[in-house]
Amino acid sequence: MDFIILYHYIEQNKEDEKMECKAIDIHVHVGNLNHWKPWVKDWWQKANPRDFAMIREDGSLNRDAFLNHLKSIGVGYAVILAERSPATTCDVTTQEVLEFCQGEKSLIPFCNINPHLTDDPLRDFRNFLLKGVKGLKIHPVHQLFYPNTPRLYPLYALAQEKGVPVMFHTGSSIFPGAKLKYGNPLFIDDIAVDFPELTIIMSHGGRGFWYDRAQFLVRIRPNIHIDISGLPPRKLLEYFPEMERLKEKFLFGTDWPGAMIDKNIQGVSTLPISPAAKEAILKKNALRVLRIKT
Repeated sequence: MDFIILYHYIEQNKEDEKMECKAIDIHVHVGNLNHWKPWVKDWWQKANPRDFAMIREDGSLNRDAFLNHLKSIGVGYAVILAERSPATTCDVTTQEVLEFCQGEKSLIPFCNINPHLTDDPLRDFRNFLLKGVKGLKIHPVHQLFYPNTPRLYPLYALAQEKGVPVMFHTGSSIFPGAKLKYGNPLFIDDIAVDFPELTIIMSHGGRGFWYDRAQFLVRIRPNIHIDISGLPPRKLLEYFPEMERLKEKFLFGTDWPGAMIDKNIQGVSTLPISPAAKEAILKKNALRVLRIKT
């Protein structure tokens, strides 16, 4: 009997290893929903009621249910983002994200630093790197600062030195208190020029006002990429008509739980672009940017 159980365990592990990674989601939010503003929770629940079934009564996300969901839809890795924006949306700390990701290689933690909430952003970033974060998220629109502020340049220098990516929210936000002027992708150009070896990700690709600027920047700056989170896949070629030619510069992301990951994978998979472009956008580019060894 023990042999039979062991046999089935080994066979199940083999099946798990064979499961194809269809996509890497580079833009996922987790955290206790009690740390989010009420209107954000309401919006997300309306946008994706199916996946809200994973939320426990105490507001926490059932990690096992989430991991099983990722596995069932073919998501090999997910970048989990902290966000300290108590004035606008939420206060999900980096420590909370690190605890959620602990012991699970498919979950990749990114820290968030709000320069208004610390007296030493560089110290905080160093500490987060020591604790195992794999990238930095900067959210100027919700945290109300320009991303090219000199105060954050030491963080960008350290990220460049350590080879970890920095993700910037670019474009609009519908949430009360957000200030859209801080989301102009043009500010990211300063950083790309001043830190030419820094891997930069522009989330949402200048959503709303600046798709053309974002696309132009990824065309001329080798170190800038766009993640397509928060954008309907059916509109992507309208927003970024050069996506096929610039296929190495786009990254799949959803802004989960604001969107269903599997639905967006399907949306990208049906775009009238080449199979090579689809594979690059859905996973190959993220493997390179995140330095994931397969």
